[in-house]
Amino acid sequence: MAKKQLDVLTALDAAKTQWYHFTAIVIAGMGFFTDAYDLFSITTVTKLLGRIYYPHNSPPGLLPRNVLSAVTGVALCGTLAGQLFFGYMGDKLGRKKVYAMTLMLMGVCSITQGLSFSSNREGVMVTLCFFRFWLGFGIGGDYPLSATIMSEYANKKTRGAFLAAVFAMQGFGILAGGMVALIVSAAFRKYERGLSHTQISHQADYVWRIILMFGALPAALTFYWRMKMPETARYTALVAKNASKAAADMSRVLRVDIEENQGKIQSNEPEFRLLSVQFLRRHGQHLLGTTSTWFLLDIAFYSQNLFQKEMFAAVGWIHKSSTMGAIHEVQMIAWAQVRIAMVSIIPGYWCTVFLIDIIGRFVIQLVGFFFMSFFMFVLTIKFDYFKDNGIGFIVLYAFTFFFANFGPNSTTFIVPAELFPARFRSTCHGISAAMGKLGAIVGAFGAGYLADPKQGHLKTALTILAFTNALGFVFTFLVPETNGRSLEEISGENDDLGSKQSRRVDHLPSFLNKDLFVKEIEYAIVLLHCIFESLTAEQFVA
Repeated sequence: MAKKQLDVLTALDAAKTQWYHFTAIVIAGMGFFTDAYDLFSITTVTKLLGRIYYPHNSPPGLLPRNVLSAVTGVALCGTLAGQLFFGYMGDKLGRKKVYAMTLMLMGVCSITQGLSFSSNREGVMVTLCFFRFWLGFGIGGDYPLSATIMSEYANKKTRGAFLAAVFAMQGFGILAGGMVALIVSAAFRKYERGLSHTQISHQADYVWRIILMFGALPAALTFYWRMKMPETARYTALVAKNASKAAADMSRVLRVDIEENQGKIQSNEPEFRLLSVQFLRRHGQHLLGTTSTWFLLDIAFYSQNLFQKEMFAAVGWIHKSSTMGAIHEVQMIAWAQVRIAMVSIIPGYWCTVFLIDIIGRFVIQLVGFFFMSFFMFVLTIKFDYFKDNGIGFIVLYAFTFFFANFGPNSTTFIVPAELFPARFRSTCHGISAAMGKLGAIVGAFGAGYLADPKQGHLKTALTILAFTNALGFVFTFLVPETNGRSLEEISGENDDLGSKQSRRVDHLPSFLNKDLFVKEIEYAIVLLHCIFESLTAEQFVA
């Protein structure tokens, strides 16, 4: 009887990849496209805000530190709150009911942030921050819900690739942010000649509003399809205890033959509360691993994204603010963002998509943290040389983005959606993601201060980020490999599937043994030492 009760779950694990899986990837992925666009498009317009509302600051475009931190960090604070709230609600009310709320909130707040009008600059900044907080609140809900829904729809053979593909839409969102800023700024620059300074300032005021408001479009296009998605079978069967409805829903959308007269599934997992002694005994190490690695990753990742314009300016990759107009500066920053997205961010995401179910989550995360640390240390040690050689700086800087995305930025999103029982899955993913956003807030306010041109501590910021990534490497050993197993095997939700053998924690994929993995790490260290020793000015230029 227990085997029959789990027919709907085993059918999901064994289901062939089909059109509905790709539909679910697009529906969930467009949420992440919108998330990335809304969170990172602010980087293209902060200097423009400085020129419009604080025109007497030097250098031109420099926002006061407290204003810059608020504008860039308030959405992250909202995201943290949204991840905790919607993650919990996703387990209590169901994934589908809460999913539409997050997208609606994102769409409305994308519009209203662009309507931040007031008679004085303080009013504009306060209103902008208010709507960006609630925009972040909606974005926060998208993390646990999209991850949980995709993991519960997917089969165990390609689950990692599906989850990675959803998250990879962030790369296209960052690219879209740069492209929209390029197009809008180019359109306005065409009519800039012959205008007075006051007229140009009025034109520029429209630019940042249009760029931010564009984020409502992908949210609106996806809303209908989110409403059409059925509840996931795992939630219906294991949490709502209605296996008959779960079988009917999945038979319809996945075109698999599942018996519908199964009644209620009786899970053999003992009932316990979240964060209880029993929960911590079974899942405490996993939760510590997912929260700590996501926290450390986001300190570095969001610092790099939110303050890349300061780094580009410091090495001369974009011209100094005093040599260009306000809209032209937006264009230059956007073009730099587009290039980084195309050559490192997007390729990194899609390398994860294609390789994660082959080499596993653990190895990708470990290698990603390792190389992020390495390239950051190189930039730190050779800082004076690379500061004068902007192209060299950008190349190594781009490598850190590549290995963030072909590494922990993808795996920290994927693993929490696989490790925990269905009734805690959304909540635990939300907790893990919220710790990540706490790291992002630390990066936005801490590393942002060090990256401030007036402070002149860019080298110190890079050193801190390098050590942060090294800590992420260490904490990765708390996270087990989840590749190739069903969600019920990993979490031990049913004794028939959760035997001691199936619950065994394997850090390495099956085709790697410990000795071989250690040798590969040693060879990598030797190779990196050779590369580092060859990074003299003459050899680098050659």
